[in-house]
Amino acid sequence: MVGALARTPPLFSSFIKIPLPLISRNSRCIFRTIIHFLKPKLTPTSMDNFSMDKRLHLCTLALSNDSPSRSASAPLVSNKSKKKARRESPEGVLRHKLDMCSRHGHLVEALRIYDEARSRGLPLSLHHYNVLLYLCSSNGGADDDGVGLKRGFEIFRQMVDDKVVPNEATFTSAARLAAAAEDPEMAFHLVKQMKGLGIPPKLRSYGPALFGFCKKGEADRAYEVDAHMVESKVIAEEPEISALLKVSSDSSKGDKVYEMLHRLRISVRQVSESTSGVVEEWFMSEEAANVGMESWDVEKVREGVVRGGGGWHGQGWLGSGNWRVVRTQMDEAGTCSCCGQKLVSIDIDPKETENFATSLNKLASQREVKADFFQFKEWLQKHGPFDAVIDGANVGLINLHNFSFSQLNTLVNRLRQMSPSKRLPLVILHTNRVTGGPAQNSNNKKLLESWKKAGALYATPAGSNDDWYWLYAAVNSKCLLVTNDEMRDHLFQLLGTNFFPRWKEKHQVRMSVSRQGLALHMPPPYSIVIQESEDGRWHVPTTTGDDIETPRQWLCATRATTNTK
Repeated sequence: MVGALARTPPLFSSFIKIPLPLISRNSRCIFRTIIHFLKPKLTPTSMDNFSMDKRLHLCTLALSNDSPSRSASAPLVSNKSKKKARRESPEGVLRHKLDMCSRHGHLVEALRIYDEARSRGLPLSLHHYNVLLYLCSSNGGADDDGVGLKRGFEIFRQMVDDKVVPNEATFTSAARLAAAAEDPEMAFHLVKQMKGLGIPPKLRSYGPALFGFCKKGEADRAYEVDAHMVESKVIAEEPEISALLKVSSDSSKGDKVYEMLHRLRISVRQVSESTSGVVEEWFMSEEAANVGMESWDVEKVREGVVRGGGGWHGQGWLGSGNWRVVRTQMDEAGTCSCCGQKLVSIDIDPKETENFATSLNKLASQREVKADFFQFKEWLQKHGPFDAVIDGANVGLINLHNFSFSQLNTLVNRLRQMSPSKRLPLVILHTNRVTGGPAQNSNNKKLLESWKKAGALYATPAGSNDDWYWLYAAVNSKCLLVTNDEMRDHLFQLLGTNFFPRWKEKHQVRMSVSRQGLALHMPPPYSIVIQESEDGRWHVPTTTGDDIETPRQWLCATRATTNTK
């Protein structure tokens, strides 16, 4: 086994002899050689043998440690001392230096440190190599002499020579190097090899190949990468779908453009300015004018709308001729100021809401003290459901430096008046907010006590994240949620990108405070998502504008409709 690992395959020997200036031109050959070299070490048999060798080695260590030869008076080393020793070891110092270079993007300094370590014979770990490859691949060929690209290939070669087994980060950096060498084919080959070696690719692993093919206009190869992503259960996001949309448009593939627009509708909803530019270019193109049915089955289109829940039909391009594309806005009712089309509110399946509540409960129970969150659910079952839930901390601080119970109370009274049952909304506040600071004021104490007696106040315990509490309460009660929190941080990303934005759009009430007082911005009566009408019109919402301070910008694409049947 050891002898097999120590032997260098003849093909790999020839790779080592490749002159450095030629590496970027021969990246495909190099990476294939590296993969062939790695394969023998990553087979199940070799991994099992390695694990067994390691277990035997550990057992031997355990026996030797328990043997009589060990001094009974030898001092025990604390974990703190061990960590310090690792940190101050030559390998630990090297790690720290390279991490600092990575943090500040100092490629040249990192390469100097690497060369110094090599000259001293210091062994490099997987982390050391990954940091160096990341810096080289991030810099790529962007510098004047392409040092990142050239040295990146050299370092990758040395890593394999040192028999350091790569991980996902290694392959991703290598794929980026291949893309910088304008070789998306090899970047894709590397991702395929990852999967073959049992290393699950991530979205970032596919980027070099996908964007590389799109940049070269190789649409079919880009679709192959996309299909491989789907097979690997890797979900494309806006940048990837936008790139596929553009290469489809540039390649005059109207059916793929149609597919990508619907994928944006499902996963992105509101598009960035760069993506809206791609969409606009498509509708203005000659190919867009040539695609579409001059006549269509109206009933079939309507059936598609009903089946999809509204806002789209999925029957393909309708109509023919040139498109008229303009920037527009919607009024409060959701009517387009350009074409007069009224947008629809797309239904949410009640079963989806139930599933969402279940997953939310599971995540919250995992990240909060289980007993605390269980106690809250019992309290909610006893006092709920509510017509509205308030993120108290957010509301009490809107436009203010100090927490205001007066502002919070104004909202509570407003929502009570709006409630069909005239019931108080549920206020969620962290325990620190109800025991310290402004809560010590006598009037505020009375206010808090009145809410508590009415079963309209819940104080989340110390150490908790009150976001889980107010979100779960609103989902569980199927009611409005009052907060200006955009809910974009890591906690909310755990909830996924499909259902949660749709739920938020229909339930979140936002606030603004001015000299005229407090204003509530209720959920819109239409869905802010790409919509395809029954007569072939398209409306694409952008992220420009928030419908509070500035109206949201939409793309409106229409053309003269023709015959229907």
